[in-house]
Amino acid sequence: MALRARKCAGMSTAKAWDFLVFGDLFVDLVMAGFPRLPSLGEEALATSFMREVGGGAAITSCGLAMLGARTQVLGVVGATDLDWFKQRFRSRGVDTQALIAHPKEPTSITVAVSTSSDRVFYTYAGANASLPQLLTSPELRVHMAAACHVHIAHLMDPACLEELSKRLHTQGSTVSVDVGWQESWLDDPTSFSALKEVDWFLPNEREAERITGESQPTRMLEWFRNHGLGGVALKLGPEGSAVLAGNELLQQPAVRVQPIETTGAGDCFDAGFLFAWLRGMPLRQCLAWGNVCGALSTRCHGGLEGFPSRAEVEKVLNTRKGESNGV
Repeated sequence: MALRARKCAGMSTAKAWDFLVFGDLFVDLVMAGFPRLPSLGEEALATSFMREVGGGAAITSCGLAMLGARTQVLGVVGATDLDWFKQRFRSRGVDTQALIAHPKEPTSITVAVSTSSDRVFYTYAGANASLPQLLTSPELRVHMAAACHVHIAHLMDPACLEELSKRLHTQGSTVSVDVGWQESWLDDPTSFSALKEVDWFLPNEREAERITGESQPTRMLEWFRNHGLGGVALKLGPEGSAVLAGNELLQQPAVRVQPIETTGAGDCFDAGFLFAWLRGMPLRQCLAWGNVCGALSTRCHGGLEGFPSRAEVEKVLNTRKGESNGV
């Protein structure tokens, strides 16, 4: 069930979309089953292969739609891949009217090589390099404001992120961002200043440590709060996730699964967390939704094949609740 007639940030009329997800789109070529990562000059044979849409914007938008949210994706792909991307997104319930075909550049591509315990990525930026120029379009800004919530899965220029977030807030939309592991961006003081304007920053533990210099989750979250950043949902991998609500640390344990491959698990967490948050669930429950979506996504290769349905998430959460109550 979609979040129908949701009124956002005090707006008196409903938005067209629950979520608009803006950011990087890739063709993911995932090879897995290697006993170890090959050294230079060596050849290793994969036991499995898949081709799928990838990138933070693709995975998070598909996850949100699969949970039942009205979701639109906004990004750029190579012209020859446009129909394939539309088909893959539509199969998961994502609206593709805002997809843009680049007339010259091919779609960005990532080759992922995975073992049971490690992975390596090889990436070509391709059409994603045109995203900063897109953000100068007034029409695009208007389009973004038609969503209750805009999730940004892109290494956005800090000044642009700050200005865009302020503009979207005045138009009744909320904003979240997940830039991933980008050392130069995480180290830039202007990036942190821009993050103060978003509603949710969704880093993993390694990214948070890079910004804060702290190694403990509680200390990281306290550092963020003390430096003016309140909305931080911290992804802790096998330890779950955490937020700081006032002076109380809310930490939610991970769901235990036997992972096949972890590509996109953080983006799947984002989908579960943001879906629950926009529906008004308590923060501890938002973390739980994120944890279930992130964990179950690792059951299959790629970021999407293992993503759970809404019914599956609710079943896992109800089972855990019953166990904690001694049922």
